[in-house]
Amino acid sequence: MLPFLFWQIFWVVLWLALLWLGAEVLRRTGVAPETVRKFVHIGTGHVILLAWGLHISLTLCLLASAVVSLIMLISYRFPILESINGVGRKSLGTFYYAASIGIVTALFWPSKQYHFAALGILVMAYGDGLAALVGQRYGKRMYSVLGMSKTVEGSLTMALVSTLVSGLVLSVGIGSSFGIWGIALMVGIGAMFLEMFSVGGVDNLTVPVGSAILAWVLCTIFPIPLVGF
Repeated sequence: MLPFLFWQIFWVVLWLALLWLGAEVLRRTGVAPETVRKFVHIGTGHVILLAWGLHISLTLCLLASAVVSLIMLISYRFPILESINGVGRKSLGTFYYAASIGIVTALFWPSKQYHFAALGILVMAYGDGLAALVGQRYGKRMYSVLGMSKTVEGSLTMALVSTLVSGLVLSVGIGSSFGIWGIALMVGIGAMFLEMFSVGGVDNLTVPVGSAILAWVLCTIFPIPLVGF
């Protein structure tokens, strides 16, 4: 048992260490701080795949989430982890990110519905991460929600990427069908609205938890597969 637990922890720590190293290299070579931050944002989401694939226990997932959440709170107060927080603005987004992993695993690990937890975290990682990058680089059609500036291009990217991620994860966890992709589309649209109306970095909590719960509710209401390929 102990050797297996060691390797579970080893692979997760190794992935995070490589991610941090990559972020530091990017930061020191002059890559824009927000791009570095999104690199970390997207890469960190893969921890949920490691947890799923390595069959990491709920207890260990919750412990890791609590520890990282505490570190993120400290980094919010003190100037550490520049690759993550050095973007010229104060936000609790990284804390919400770590907390969301604990919440979705608490919701879906006991019933072994790992795919819903993975869906929520990866929708946040890829959907939110790429939406921000596309919006900043290519966004031209601006609009405002609750005092926040958004771009049509960024919001559409959020919906599209979230749909794709949801469909792929559900196809792995449940099986591919037309019904699965219909549900994925609804989750993608839902994730877009969750991100649109979240303020102060709380989208890192509302998007993963909301998307995971929405996918679970839809899959419960509409038995899968609805129409097989």
